[in-house]
Amino acid sequence: MDYLEQSFSVNFDYKVYFTSGIFEISNKDFENFLRERTVPLTTQKILFVIDEGVLNKHPELTNAIRSYFKNNDSISLVKEMVVIPGGEKAKNNSVYFDSIIKSIDVNAIDRHSYVAAIGGGSVLDLIGYASAVAHRGIKHIRIPTTVLSQNDSGVGVKNGINYNCKKNFIGNFAPPVAVFNDDLFLETLSERDWRSGIAEAIKVGLIKDADFYYWIEENVEKLMSRDRETMNYLIRRCAALHLQHIASGDPFELGSSRPLDFGHWSAHKLEQLSEFKILHGEAVAMGIALDTIYSALSGRLLMEKAERIIQLLLNTGFEITNPLFEVLDENSDILKGLQEFREHLGGQLTVMLLADIGIGEEVHDLNFSLLKVASQKLSEYQHSMIDKIKN
Repeated sequence: MDYLEQSFSVNFDYKVYFTSGIFEISNKDFENFLRERTVPLTTQKILFVIDEGVLNKHPELTNAIRSYFKNNDSISLVKEMVVIPGGEKAKNNSVYFDSIIKSIDVNAIDRHSYVAAIGGGSVLDLIGYASAVAHRGIKHIRIPTTVLSQNDSGVGVKNGINYNCKKNFIGNFAPPVAVFNDDLFLETLSERDWRSGIAEAIKVGLIKDADFYYWIEENVEKLMSRDRETMNYLIRRCAALHLQHIASGDPFELGSSRPLDFGHWSAHKLEQLSEFKILHGEAVAMGIALDTIYSALSGRLLMEKAERIIQLLLNTGFEITNPLFEVLDENSDILKGLQEFREHLGGQLTVMLLADIGIGEEVHDLNFSLLKVASQKLSEYQHSMIDKIKN
């Protein structure tokens, strides 16, 4: 057989910066990053796309950005900034994708220029996807504004939008050139958004770092009282574990395994079933709870450790079940999440369970009867907690 063959690799390198007041004139972190990457004889531009919810909480933001770049001769700021709705709405309607592509086109943003995304995880997913497909790849900078995006989604390599009621059905893998985590954006988060990101930290601790999980247990009261120093540590440690995972295995998910998606097969489906009224972190907390109890019922995890995990989720203020989440029979809608989870990667279904706190174990099928029992137990735990509060 006669053929030609070629093989090559592409190195990806980006940093996650931790800062405070990124667009304050005295803060040179962002400016220094851009100056270090100046391309000679080239006019580099930067286009900002901003989460509408962030702008409502920080109405001075656009003026602050313009003032920050006023005397910066290393890059040209596009004066008109694109504003899109936050949350899953941004990923559900192609009009927002089109608006970003149009702005990239009208403002002649090329491969030497940047698209800077400011917002929560959904907005970052959308902007990253649009940037990656325009001109076959424009550099994008992420400035996450929620706990969830600063410690998890915003530091990863995935981008995407929803399609046909399926989460992230359209997307790509395109790492950012940099991530800037600014803790001042966290001050205006709602209680739900503040808490939501803690679920992903619990998740990564459970499957990768027992000491980190136990640290969350010990510091849950400080986290819930919105202590900035404690939250900053949680975000940094969770982000570090996320980056370590990306570097150590299958960053572009070429296989059939999604190790970081513990608890996510049901979480993604629950978000869709609730029409995204349930936040991602809230859905992940329920997914963690279900797969944790299943791990115990299937003989992998001690039940006392499973109940310890459930207690932490409850102490963090999460609900651990919902009528849409219940496994009542084999036709329960939530179970469709298993097939969609498998289809997302193809190949063999691979679900992460727990062998111990800090140790994950992949399996390739789940037993319906055990899932039903696990679902019933979650209802019992939640009702028990409600009864305690009433008494």
